Amino acid sequence: MNIIIGNDHAGVEIKEAIISFLKQREIDYKNVGSDSNESVDYPDFAHLVASKVDQKEFELGILICGSGNGVAMTANKHANVRAALCWNEEIAALSRKHNNANVLCLPARYISQEKAIYIVDVFINESFEGERHKRRINKI
Repeated sequence: MNIIIGNDHAGVEIKEAIISFLKQREIDYKNVGSDSNESVDYPDFAHLVASKVDQKEFELGILICGSGNGVAMTANKHANVRAALCWNEEIAALSRKHNNANVLCLPARYISQEKAIYIVDVFINESFEGERHKRRINKI
């Protein structure tokens, strides 16, 4: 599995925690996010991550901004991206099982680093159930 991760200034600390988790699990990743708390524009990172997932250079993407909404809206502009805003493990699991989400969007200002790790763990370990959900995905 390989993952690309991006974030704006609000997501630096959560991204660092996620990267530590990915390293512990020996999961390949690429960090294309901001490493500074200086204000930056989330669409720049969201488009970069989404384009790499869209082009199948990476299996999954993770995006982090203050609310998670901006990166989700931006990423979903890409044809083969299904970005899901997840704030708990159940939402993350369903986004993979039912929606075949391939980009996880996290709201840095509303979840802890620990919660973010739990969400990422669920997201990367769940798989698409297919069947009736595939029909729905094809309509997106």
